[in-house]
Parts: sequence; structure tokens; C-alpha cells
Amino acid sequence: MIETVVVAPQGGASGSSLSGVSWPAIFAGATAALAMTLVLLAFGTGLGLSMVSPWQGSGISATTFKITTGIYLIVIAMISSSIGGYLAGRLRSAWDGVHADEVYFRDTAHGFVAWALASVIGAAVLATPASSLIGGTAAGVSQGAITAAGQAGPMEGYIDTLLRSDPSQSNGNATPADTRADMLRLFTRSYRDGGQLAAPDREYAAKVIAAKTGLSQQDAEKRLNDVTNQIKADMDAARKATVALAFWITASLLLGAFCASLAATEGGGLRDGTWQRRR
Repeated sequence: MIETVVVAPQGGASGSSLSGVSWPAIFAGATAALAMTLVLLAFGTGLGLSMVSPWQGSGISATTFKITTGIYLIVIAMISSSIGGYLAGRLRSAWDGVHADEVYFRDTAHGFVAWALASVIGAAVLATPASSLIGGTAAGVSQGAITAAGQAGPMEGYIDTLLRSDPSQSNGNATPADTRADMLRLFTRSYRDGGQLAAPDREYAAKVIAAKTGLSQQDAEKRLNDVTNQIKADMDAARKATVALAFWITASLLLGAFCASLAATEGGGLRDGTWQRRR
């Protein structure tokens, strides 16, 4: 007859009877991180970081946006993730009879999971305030491309420049509103995907400019070239700012994961009274 012997772990069996994941603590930490992120986003909006646009004369410049907003994203990640991770570690259930290295790993995992949960939920819950902060540069070009004819939008400024008349000249041959809308649709279609005016479109646009402003054909073509070059420069600056913003967001996410994991180990160590030994 074979007898089965059950050996109880040293230090009590309560550690093995508890789950290695304290979901209430993780949800509490993630909620705190989301709330702090929203507060800091609102504070950034008050500082003017939401007034960002690649279009000339509208909001701060793309270069200023890349630096200030990127640093501010880092600050948001550090503060909110640290608070969320600390709460996830400090509020988790006690694990009696679990080795110190295992406790350290679980605390780190609690902070990381709390950060991950906050990031996933925040992508949906905080989509509107986050887009108001960073959407100006990331969506500026596409917004100008999809603006419907007759509506005010970023591309309207370029059309105004093209059709600006010399006050000293007669304006008897004023272009009707539908011609202006046609020009707006022409530029929108050409620059929607980062392209440029085709040769027939350029010829047509130059003729419309000459008829509207009273300029010679040569001067109209020169004005057209100047404005199209400005459009390309602004769109290029917007793309560069968007690429830089993507790197800033990536860096802030990675730093947030690190801060949340580290803060969770600190919170768990303070809860168990082992913080000094860990240090």
C-alpha cells in the first residue's frame, strides 16, 4: 500500500492559497494613473499646449511643439505612472510564506500590469483630451486636405494669397464664388496625399490668378510657385513634427512602464516593511 505524504511549505500555507495577482490593487493603480494623466493634460491645455498647428500663424511652431510637448509627455508619464504603480504595490494583498525574490517580482509585475491597463483604457477613455493636445500637428495636414469647399480651413489661407488683388487695379473681372471653390478643391485633391499640382492644374491655376488679380501671366506663375513652395514647406514641417512626436510618445510609454514597475516595488516594500532591506 502506497501512502501519500503532503508536505506543507515552511512559513505557512497562506501564501500559496492567495493569487499572485491582486486585481483590485491593479485597477486602483490604473484608475489613479488615468485620473492623474487627465489632470496633467488639462493643465497642459491651460499652458497652451493644445494650441498646436503646423499652419503659419496658428498656434505655436512645429519646433516648439516637438520640444515642449515631448518633454511634457515625459513628465506626464513619470508622474502618473509612478503614482499608479505605487498604489498597485502598496494596496496589493499580502503574500505570507513567499520568498523575498518572488515578492519583488510580483510587485514589479503589479506595477507593469497597472501601467499596461492604464495605457489600454486611456487609449479609449482619454482619446479626446489626448488628441486635443497632440492632434494639431499630427492631423494638421490631413485636416487641410479634407476640408470641404466653402468651409474655413487651413488651405483657405493659401487660396486667399493666390487670389489677393492689387487695390490700385480694377477688379471688374472678379472670380465668382464657385471658381474659388473650384480652386480650393483643386489644391485639396492635389495635396491630399502629399503630392503636388500637375502641369495642367498649374497652368489653369495661373490663368485663374491672372484673371482674378490682374497680374501678368508671368507674375501669376511666380506667385503660384511661391505659394506652392510654402505649402510644401509647411507640410514637410508638419510631417517632421509628427515623426518626432511618435518618438516622444514611445519614449514616454517606455519610461512610464519603468516608473510604474519601480514605484510598485517601493510601495510593496513599504507595505511589508522590507523596503530598507531591498534598498
